[in-house]
Amino acid sequence: MNRRQFLASVSAATVLPRPGFAGRTPLKLKAQNVTQQILPEGEGATAMLGFNGSMPGPEIRLKRGAQASIEVENALQEGTAVHWHGIRLENRMDGVPVLTQELINPGDSKTYRFVPPDAGTYWYHSHYISQEQVARGLMGPLIIEDDTPPDVDHDITVLLSDWRMNKDGSLVDEYTDMHSVAHAGYMGNFARAFLSKDTVKTGDRVRFRLINAATNRIFPLALEGMTGSVVALDGMALAQPRPLGDLVLAPAQRADLIVDITGPVGFDMMSRQGAYRLADLAVSGTNTARAPTTISPLAAPDLPRPEAPSQHLTLTMMGGAMGGRHGGANIWSFNDVSDLPTDPFGKFERGETVRLTFANDTAFPHGIHLHGHHFYELAPDGSLGDLRDTTLVAAGESRDVLCVFDNPGRWLIHCHMLSHAIGGMRTWVEVA
Repeated sequence: MNRRQFLASVSAATVLPRPGFAGRTPLKLKAQNVTQQILPEGEGATAMLGFNGSMPGPEIRLKRGAQASIEVENALQEGTAVHWHGIRLENRMDGVPVLTQELINPGDSKTYRFVPPDAGTYWYHSHYISQEQVARGLMGPLIIEDDTPPDVDHDITVLLSDWRMNKDGSLVDEYTDMHSVAHAGYMGNFARAFLSKDTVKTGDRVRFRLINAATNRIFPLALEGMTGSVVALDGMALAQPRPLGDLVLAPAQRADLIVDITGPVGFDMMSRQGAYRLADLAVSGTNTARAPTTISPLAAPDLPRPEAPSQHLTLTMMGGAMGGRHGGANIWSFNDVSDLPTDPFGKFERGETVRLTFANDTAFPHGIHLHGHHFYELAPDGSLGDLRDTTLVAAGESRDVLCVFDNPGRWLIHCHMLSHAIGGMRTWVEVA
């Protein structure tokens, strides 16, 4: 089924797709085979992977500063591991085989224990053969609740992804085909959003938590039926809310919005063929009790302020289709080295401020993710910009960031276009 047919199919659906969230905090996640209705109701269901019988997995909500203990049971026929994306946690709980833990083998379990230090929107996903396991569904939302929540009528999670599917709803098993890996990555021919609630009222004030859980797709988003502000990016509150406009989310990036509902709500992905509807949110009735008020900032994150950088390192993205030659042994490389090197890209003392230049010497954009830390994107004049854990670097461009490496351990840096990661775009740093 081609893209145009898929678009016509989803546009014709009048019933909101069934929510994919269990709406409770599990103490246990079970990775297993599931069947999920990804296509509109009445079309074929999809055999895939999930947690606790659903895809996405259940929404986990935790308290900031409180000990979390989550047991992951592996009921698959292959190994797995779970990464708690964006959480500044203890290194041995980061969920990265080779660097931080052994695989969770079939039939085995592992309990992850960590204290989330920052309120915000995060997510969890497989970090073993993740270009396949995430594409097949091993992911879910992870919310760290605010000490004092903002004054809203609803707090709604919106998880975005895409899948490459046959007409009957079955997945196309080509997760590592060379063409996809060497270009923009394994892209789906069907995309949608899962919402944790299906109805709001006109006049409601809503917090939307948008998560791009796709393996490779960048989502340029247009939102209908709301006015408001962006209040956080990658879990980190903005110092001042900024006007709501069109959003671009690279794989793994998140955005929190606080908006007032003005009419029927739609989430569209903008494409060269026009708007592609990802989800509708039904509007029924009017909230007459709420008067419009200014949207206030969320509580500021408690992160160390950077000092003058003691090191300035450059990480150059190389390879891929239409890219130049490089010294790596795989399709992609960082600084002429493909896949995890024996020695770290950088060694830092705890608390050291480092300037990193992510230079994209390829023909494709890349979303570079640093584990265990957030960093400041730097403006052209060198001033501090947004706090992110994943930054999107366009083809032929570069992005400078400033990071205080205050979390000891061995931390992965990789392209979160997961086809590019398996194609060689992975390295690591060590913090003493």
